[in-house]
Amino acid sequence: MTVSRRQFLHLAAGAAGLPAMSRIARAQAYPTRPVRLIVTTGAGGTQDILARLIGQWLSERLGQPFIVESRSGGGGNIAAEFVVRSTPDGYTLLMFGVANTVNATLYDKLNFNFIRDITPVAGLMRSPNTLVVHPSVPAKTLPEFIAYAEANPNKLNMASTGNGSASHVCGELFKMMARINMVHVPYRGGGQALVDLIGGQVQVLFINLPIVDYVRAGKLRALAVTTATRAEEFPDIPTVGEFVPGYEASAWYGVGVPKDTPAGIVDKLNKEINAALADPKIRTLLAAQAGTVLSGSPAEFGTLVADETEKWAKVIRVANIKAE
Repeated sequence: MTVSRRQFLHLAAGAAGLPAMSRIARAQAYPTRPVRLIVTTGAGGTQDILARLIGQWLSERLGQPFIVESRSGGGGNIAAEFVVRSTPDGYTLLMFGVANTVNATLYDKLNFNFIRDITPVAGLMRSPNTLVVHPSVPAKTLPEFIAYAEANPNKLNMASTGNGSASHVCGELFKMMARINMVHVPYRGGGQALVDLIGGQVQVLFINLPIVDYVRAGKLRALAVTTATRAEEFPDIPTVGEFVPGYEASAWYGVGVPKDTPAGIVDKLNKEINAALADPKIRTLLAAQAGTVLSGSPAEFGTLVADETEKWAKVIRVANIKAE
């Protein structure tokens, strides 16, 4: 059988289209079995609560179980590497946040490159850290606090939830931009740091744990929130950026997948997650975690991840922060 050039090109074009059509069909059918949603922290924290909330939504919308699985440790690196090494078929997702963008620079040797090896799917939630001080600190406002720290270099102890943690880098960014010096005191988690702050062993902490009751009881004083806009939870508390122009630091969470996951699956997950974030009930539940929705396209979320990685890389290098 003789095939003309025109027939050959027509057949070749049709053959080339088969893989694309197959990928589209797979994306339309997805998911056909349970999906794992890997979280980087243990049970009970904000990330775990958020993962279970969005996992339930996706299960109901897509007709397959989305199973939340904790792989804590290594500051989020264990979970990230597990997902990076997983088959890029949409059946292993990663819930991640600021820590993973910090880790890209904090750790000298990782077995993966987070920016290269994880494809961003969708943002979920953004929430503020709050700059709180012990009542023994005489400053009542952020400008007074900065002036006090300038007059008393290295006399204030700044606690954090761990070396290189979001709490720590928030504080180091503040020190750099406000041009003040405080002594960093790292803890292994927020619980003991908060206890020692209330007890007066340390005087300063950037934290996103629920602290409303402590502030209202006068055990702590909230001076500012770290987000670009004021928090609904503390409408009378200014942002750091109102007095230190350009300062912004948020706790945020989103979902990613291994690189080379079909674009159709990424887009499908993004669409369903954004639908969840538009639901009033979901918004109310996020507000209970002091969060606001972080909706948008995969590209928009990818830009946030890249920008955060670059921002924290500068802080880590200037402050010479080393992984524990």
